[in-house]
Amino acid sequence: MTRDKNDFPAVRTSATDGQFGKAVDPESKTGNLRKVNQSIAEALRLISEGIQHLKRAFPNRKFTIDGRVVGDIGEIIAALEYDVNLHEVSQPKHDGQTFDGRNVQIKATFKDSLTFGTIPDYYLGFKLNEDGQFEEIFKGPGKLIYEHFRNRKDLGTKLLSLPTAKLRELSRTVQRSDRIPRREEV
Repeated sequence: MTRDKNDFPAVRTSATDGQFGKAVDPESKTGNLRKVNQSIAEALRLISEGIQHLKRAFPNRKFTIDGRVVGDIGEIIAALEYDVNLHEVSQPKHDGQTFDGRNVQIKATFKDSLTFGTIPDYYLGFKLNEDGQFEEIFKGPGKLIYEHFRNRKDLGTKLLSLPTAKLRELSRTVQRSDRIPRREEV
């Protein structure tokens, strides 16, 4: 079976008014999410294999994969698993919005730190694993992160790396009403 260039997994964006776009499996609504997650897991496995190959061939380089592809994967996870509608066009401070209008910055990493720049209304951070799984690190108000790290030089003005362990700990203090809900909670 061949697919045309528009045959992508369903992801909600502001261009679709919060509705899913073209579905992976139009006959099964529950199959869509599973197939998309399987696609992400397989892609991460292949990317990781490629990086290991490069590291063996060029041992003097790290070949970390954090960057745009990692951020895009984090945004897709947020749109599929959480109450987040992605902006069609990238915005400087927020990547999407919840159905109740809260603006959300989404970050993802394979490392033990997540980036934090300008103070977003809400922040949703993930740690990705090479096996395709992800861990929620933080989901709540950006001001909580800012307040905790407020003595750090350049916080709120430059992109800084913050430890996932501390962000995970801070996330546990977020009130339920301030959390970005997962789909099954909406």
